[in-house]
Amino acid sequence: MGEDQRRAAASERLDGATLPSWELEEWRYSPVADLDLDQYEPVADVAPLSPDELASIQADHPTPNLAVTRNGRVVHSQGAIEIVADVDGAVASNGDLFADINQVYAAETIVVRAKAGAMIMDDIVIVHLVDADGAAVFTRLHIEAGESSALKVLEVFTSEDVDALVVPHIEVACADSANVGYVGQQHLGPRVWQIGSQVSEVGQQGTFRSSLGAFGGQYARLRSDCRLVGRGAHGDLDAIYFGDRDQVLDFRTFQDHDAPDTTSNLLFKGVVDDASRAIYTGLIRVAEEAPGTRAFQTNRNIKLGENSWAESVPNLEIETDDVRCSHASTVGPIDEEQRFYLETRGVPPEVADQLIVAGFFDEVIEDLPIKSVADSVRTAVQAKLAQVPAKAGV
Repeated sequence: MGEDQRRAAASERLDGATLPSWELEEWRYSPVADLDLDQYEPVADVAPLSPDELASIQADHPTPNLAVTRNGRVVHSQGAIEIVADVDGAVASNGDLFADINQVYAAETIVVRAKAGAMIMDDIVIVHLVDADGAAVFTRLHIEAGESSALKVLEVFTSEDVDALVVPHIEVACADSANVGYVGQQHLGPRVWQIGSQVSEVGQQGTFRSSLGAFGGQYARLRSDCRLVGRGAHGDLDAIYFGDRDQVLDFRTFQDHDAPDTTSNLLFKGVVDDASRAIYTGLIRVAEEAPGTRAFQTNRNIKLGENSWAESVPNLEIETDDVRCSHASTVGPIDEEQRFYLETRGVPPEVADQLIVAGFFDEVIEDLPIKSVADSVRTAVQAKLAQVPAKAGV
């Protein structure tokens, strides 16, 4: 199906559609009913990237493969990146309302391709800048890894303090024996709404690893669909998130096992402070045609604030035998025994809490598919932690 056909199909699905209800399981606990779409519209004219802006981005991301967008429009690209209007081999839709909105309104698609057998050694980096009040921003990234190829992609969302709606869509086609690493970082301003989706399909003996870091936004949501469609396919989904003020950070995941001997591992770790909220709902689905599946799903949350809150709902749906699947979730304050251990060694309470939270996240950070990103993720965590003692009056 070509891009025009996909856009027409999405437009048809949107005809007469309304905002989803929180009564739907994949939108439960979400404040989506508070969203007023009429407040936002695409930005017709965007300013070009200045030499100083480009130099700053290149200093942060020294790679020959770089694309930059401003308010949803590409303002710079170089290296192994294409900017196209029509994508061949697109991954099938997940039926998400906002994925359809993106399909209709995204002006262009950033495409990253590795041909069969190719190993792209340098990281591929896409930076999205949002700096216009009232902007409706639609970004679209297509990653395609040919048979026995390998590549790594970093996608960063950042904004000024503006009131905007950001609707990203990421699709990943990982062919047989291919290896794709994706890292997404979200550092949006405190008045930005982000509602995004990620859809991946992994072929026989292929491997897809996705690691997310979510730190900004007023309401920031990502739906992740990982479809394991070839025998022996493997998918890893990891995330860290840190909410404060009245942020809502929302994650919905689907680990779909549609072929024999497939494996998936999910580890999402979050911290909530002040009156912030975290939402996680996940589903492992094992089809009748997928014996030998091994699938694991873990969500851990730490509550730092008396008024913070986290919802964690893991689920299993299994239609065959000879599988090994498990899910686990926790929501609670910092472990008192860990704090006591540090305090007995002379560590002040507020420093002890910071060390515990940093160590809590380190399991995910150490396993990022792009190792060079670890320092920036730790810096984002430290920036959040630095506010904790001040708010507590320490």
